[in-house]
Amino acid sequence: MRRTVRQAARATARLAGAAALGFFSYLFVTVLLAVAAGTMMLVGAGLLPEAVLLLRRLAGAKRRQVERWTGREIPEAYLPLTGPLRTRLRTAVGDPGTHTDLRWMAAYYAYGLLVVLAVPLWLVGLPVDGVRCVLLRREAVILPLISRVAGLDAGWSTALLKPSPKARLAERVEELTETRSGAIAAHGAELRRIERDLHDGTQARLVSLSMRIGLAKRAYEGDPLAARKLLDDAQDQAEEALTELRHVVRGIHPPILTDRGLAGAVRALAASSGLDVTVRVEGLEDGARSGVRAPAAIEAAAYFVVAEALTNAAKHSGTDRADVWLAGTLTGLVAMVRDEGRGGADEKSGSGLVGIRRRVAALDGTVDVTSPSGGPTVIDVELPCAW
Repeated sequence: MRRTVRQAARATARLAGAAALGFFSYLFVTVLLAVAAGTMMLVGAGLLPEAVLLLRRLAGAKRRQVERWTGREIPEAYLPLTGPLRTRLRTAVGDPGTHTDLRWMAAYYAYGLLVVLAVPLWLVGLPVDGVRCVLLRREAVILPLISRVAGLDAGWSTALLKPSPKARLAERVEELTETRSGAIAAHGAELRRIERDLHDGTQARLVSLSMRIGLAKRAYEGDPLAARKLLDDAQDQAEEALTELRHVVRGIHPPILTDRGLAGAVRALAASSGLDVTVRVEGLEDGARSGVRAPAAIEAAAYFVVAEALTNAAKHSGTDRADVWLAGTLTGLVAMVRDEGRGGADEKSGSGLVGIRRRVAALDGTVDVTSPSGGPTVIDVELPCAW
């Protein structure tokens, strides 16, 4: 008896949800046709992107509904509807994800009537005496039919709402376009930093060096002691210029990565960070995984992620402890930095997280930042590479 009641409750809930969504889809078809007609006459063009967004929400509701029924997620792939009206109109019309939703909507308009009619069929049942008899009679006669209708609805919706290869390709192209933009921005910022370091540091010291050598040449015949003093100063300027150049070179690609590999470079970085850092390395000892090192760009990105994260921890976290974990996986390289500080890291506050995301995105990697108020702050980065 209890099993029958539970089955009846589940069937009723599923059908009620599907019927409600079907009812709204019928109303939406009318709205969509009106918007399409208005767009063709150029008087309702501004409503088309909004109608597409509403269609996405309706299809998304169906995806979530089917996921609750079956336990399997139906992915979605849409191009962003942003920018001026002309851009949004072009995206709304050409988005393969929208075409997928429209196909589902057309099919649902036809077979959704079965779902809508199944609700009164289930609720009315057969006229027998007693609740127990009613439930048993319905279980024997109607419940298999209701379950079949719900199963067909879930199967058809899954097949119709699954993104097409074209939609996935369009989403991937959009993602790569954004990644390229971020990489270009990061590259531009890096070039400006190098130019600034060279102009404000190395170039200024070399100019001063040239002036002192020139003064020493003039003073050499008349005042050898003054010339010697100028040459000593020039030597100091040359050493400082070399130090500045080494700093610039380290910013491009740290030589320590070449000498020690990623594991050794990160250990050296941790030792000089001013924090008590525990470094754990798995599969990357001596900079190699199974004797093969990651590409230089991957190692450099991981190194800079750790450097930026430890710098942020030292400046903002309020703690003197941090943990670094490096691991080589079958598909790439993982770097995680954790501190037990105050948390609340904000990417908009100039904390360097935006730079981390851009650097990692340029290599098709992922960044996951967790920093609740009160801590801890965890920066988890995965960089794909072939070993």
